[in-house]
Amino acid sequence: MKPSVIAPIAGWLLLGGTFLGWGGPYLVLVTAGLMACVMAAVHHAEVVAHRTGEPFGTLVLALAVTVIEVALIVSLTLAGGEAASALARDTVFAAVMIILTGMVGLCLLAGGSRHHEQEFGLYGTSAALTTLAAIAVLTMVLPNYTQAVPGPYYSGPQLTFIAVVSLVLYGTFVLVQTVRHRDYFLPAGDGDAAVVEPPTARATWTSGVLLLACLGAVVLLAKALAPTVEGAVAAMGAPQAVVGILIAAVVLAPEGFAALRAARANRLQASLNLALGSALASIGLTIPAIAVLSLATGQTLKLGLDGLATMLLLLSLFIASMSLGTGRTTVLQGIVHLVLFAVYLFTTVIP
Repeated sequence: MKPSVIAPIAGWLLLGGTFLGWGGPYLVLVTAGLMACVMAAVHHAEVVAHRTGEPFGTLVLALAVTVIEVALIVSLTLAGGEAASALARDTVFAAVMIILTGMVGLCLLAGGSRHHEQEFGLYGTSAALTTLAAIAVLTMVLPNYTQAVPGPYYSGPQLTFIAVVSLVLYGTFVLVQTVRHRDYFLPAGDGDAAVVEPPTARATWTSGVLLLACLGAVVLLAKALAPTVEGAVAAMGAPQAVVGILIAAVVLAPEGFAALRAARANRLQASLNLALGSALASIGLTIPAIAVLSLATGQTLKLGLDGLATMLLLLSLFIASMSLGTGRTTVLQGIVHLVLFAVYLFTTVIP
């Protein structure tokens, strides 16, 4: 049996041990199983992407991961009560920053190091960044400046309106990406990748099912590890926002590895489709889902970022629009993005 098939089975079996209350050294096995499921998810996502073609393949992975991310955040928010009111914001902000600075930076650096200069479609990337900037500012910056409710919160009607707007923006982007202007998101060139016969329909469906199994195992294993992680973060005296970074990093790991492999294979367009599409799906679907939860339960939802986080978000959006504004990239753009990512991590731990 292939490792990509064994991994999700092992992940779900390990999850059973966590339900029985096993901890201590057993959590090391849980962590290993989680990483194995991540790598298996990357493999199955590439099989599905190869069969469906761009940009549908990357969209499938982005949507699958985001739906499970939403489920994880909702479950942790319900379990944490008012103490978890900022968890959704912290996780979504972390996802956007990890993608815009860390994931994109690593892909540009790896691709530029191997191929010197890479090309991608400017129109599709510009559309993704424009939509991402609008949703990010409306959901995580504007709440600090509204007057209906003091503090970084939206009132009920405002939250409903912003949730609808986010869904409209994301839905329109998906329509443009897959139907009306699909050519904007297709590779600018053939790259260096060899032509490989696409998998059969049976293999594709099998990989699709195993992909969902892998992603489900990743999220549930991450949830099982969450109390240990939160305890370790508290013991170190680190800010609670670090928990959001760790959750986002685990959930985004399959997409990150897939995007990196695409960049190294000189398929930068697919890499950017996956990275920016993941950021859009993360914020465009998570915020409306959490808004519905907040309105249904009456639980407070803290959305507005503080001054430092707002500055980093706006700087990252600006740098991304500049570095991805020519249709060509080198290692320089990768280094700039990664430096911003390092600044984000450092200032989160030491504000």
